[in-house]
Amino acid sequence: MIVITGGGTGGHLVIAKAIKTELNKRGIKPVFIGSSYGQDKAWFENDYGWEEKYFFDTSGVVNKKGLSKLNSLFNIINFGLKTKQIFDKHKIQKVFSVGGYSAAPASFGAILFRKEFFIHEQNAYMGRLNKLLKPFAKRVFSTFFYNDPYPVRDEFFEYARVRKEIKTLIFLGGSQGAKQINDFALQVAKTKKYKIIHQTGKLDYERCEKFYKENQIEADYFAFDKNLIQKISQADFCISRAGASTLFELVSNQLPSLFVPYPYAAGNHQYYNAKWLVDKGLGFLTTNPKLSDLDVKIDIISQNLKDINHKNGSKIIVDEILKG
Repeated sequence: MIVITGGGTGGHLVIAKAIKTELNKRGIKPVFIGSSYGQDKAWFENDYGWEEKYFFDTSGVVNKKGLSKLNSLFNIINFGLKTKQIFDKHKIQKVFSVGGYSAAPASFGAILFRKEFFIHEQNAYMGRLNKLLKPFAKRVFSTFFYNDPYPVRDEFFEYARVRKEIKTLIFLGGSQGAKQINDFALQVAKTKKYKIIHQTGKLDYERCEKFYKENQIEADYFAFDKNLIQKISQADFCISRAGASTLFELVSNQLPSLFVPYPYAAGNHQYYNAKWLVDKGLGFLTTNPKLSDLDVKIDIISQNLKDINHKNGSKIIVDEILKG
């Protein structure tokens, strides 16, 4: 039996779900261990395909000081010890961590109670927990460091196409939105040179809606869409944050992109994610998007993006976990 642990944010949890889905295809229902904080419960409390789900009352320690930091560390150690009961109950042999603070108890438990331990690092800048635990892992999976395929849903590959010129733009700022990207989208919309697809995020939807209506601009705008592939497949160019899962979904669809990294991401990892692709000549990066950033050639980039990621990322990872 296998434990999948970690989360806190969607970038971690999308990998947890992908590996769970692949295990389910093989008749295996894993156990999930996460946190009652962050997004873990929202993603998995009512999700099917798990043997059992546990949400510990743990939180991160990175941005805490003094007694708060000590209390968080104590909780992690305490719940780490308690994982033995879960491991024994479900006859756990392997633990797969997707990182994030909610991975800490089960990851420490895996090391302490001698379970095979695996890590998936999503970003080009390795998280502190993964960096700490890397020496104890049987295998660390990473596209950035070890060229492992990044788990992405098949439809991103199936709807892939080579883009030749920029006629339709898609703006992606995540579920909560990104005011900087939204402001740029509205600036571009005023030019009326492009067809606009715009994920505004929930917090900024009303402002953006008001703009489009008052200026009588036709645009496909929406707060959030869990199934973005239909929108992405229509676009010729994307303006987006640079979370790893989003980046590799765009790459897998061969959609050239201008990345505007979230500046407060831990370790500035979004910047390093985007820079990894830009250094290959396969993307664009800015902290302050301008109209001139859209005056670029995309056909060769779109063609070459097909070589960056490959189908069956989840299958390859699960094959490795189940070996031996």
